[in-house]
Amino acid sequence: MTDIARQRLHEDIIQQFRSGGGHVGGQFENTPLLLLTTTGARTGESRTWPLGYGRDGERLVVFAANGGRGNRPGWYYNLLANPAATIEVGTESWPVTASIVTGEDRARLWERQLEVSPFLADFQAKLSWEIPVFALTPASPR
Repeated sequence: MTDIARQRLHEDIIQQFRSGGGHVGGQFENTPLLLLTTTGARTGESRTWPLGYGRDGERLVVFAANGGRGNRPGWYYNLLANPAATIEVGTESWPVTASIVTGEDRARLWERQLEVSPFLADFQAKLSWEIPVFALTPASPR
């Protein structure tokens, strides 16, 4: 898929998500999705991505797999530069702070996500680097 086609797909998913109260159809119909809005590391502009996620208590967990492509996704670099972001889940939106999860916590979250998203193992097998795992923690009590 070209970058332009991927961007169009993302825009379609974002539109479906927002108009459908957090629900989308097609290949992502049964996938828990959130919208992550970050500040561009180079541009300073807001960027929104639809991402599959897992839950860990109050934290939502996302995986910077980039579909198994050889580079990390843009949102990965944006969160490194500015960990303050906003997420949308269903019809709700709230600010979060992103942090990379490491060690035993990462291993636990990775294994849990593989149970519902086994394709992540295929993505990891294509890469020479470990897929980063981010925890998105509410910036203020919810």
